Amino acid sequence: MKSKIACFIGHRKVELGEAETLKLKMIIENLIVKENVCVFLFGSKSEFDYLCHEIVTELKNKYPNIKRKRYTCTSESCVLEHEREHYEKIFSSVQKKEVRLLGFEKEVEFKNKWKAGKASYVERNQAMINDSDLCVFYYDENYKVDERKYSKRSFTTYQPKSGTWLAYDYAKQKKKEIINVFSKLK
Repeated sequence: MKSKIACFIGHRKVELGEAETLKLKMIIENLIVKENVCVFLFGSKSEFDYLCHEIVTELKNKYPNIKRKRYTCTSESCVLEHEREHYEKIFSSVQKKEVRLLGFEKEVEFKNKWKAGKASYVERNQAMINDSDLCVFYYDENYKVDERKYSKRSFTTYQPKSGTWLAYDYAKQKKKEIINVFSKLK
């Protein structure tokens, strides 16, 4: 069976208890065992991504062949696993407290990383979706981001679409296999 690639995309704020986190871990482990997912792609700035990274990292002890890749936006970088311990020591000594960094086997700079503008995360998510066989979303149709002004001097506001909504819609257009864990975890 051909190995597969999965990406994680979800809302910045998620509230999952212990039972929901355990269900998510079972879903991710099923991806490894039943779907032969060996590579997991992560973005950033999302509690959902962070939680999935923790779970995949824990499962890496049981399934050492799996890999974690981080897709970074402009002005972002990641710590590669072989460097993690070294940088944790440095940051811990500077901050005078224990610092834990997320480790990855590879950092991916998508094609337009340095050309993408303010919403580079949208293009980053699209690159992750393009490179994936299946997409794991935490997408709530009723989730709303804060209203924004049209410009700094504008008195009126508008309701923008969330980055997760944009990515979910893009994955549907690309006919990717989508697993929306939002409803499965409730």
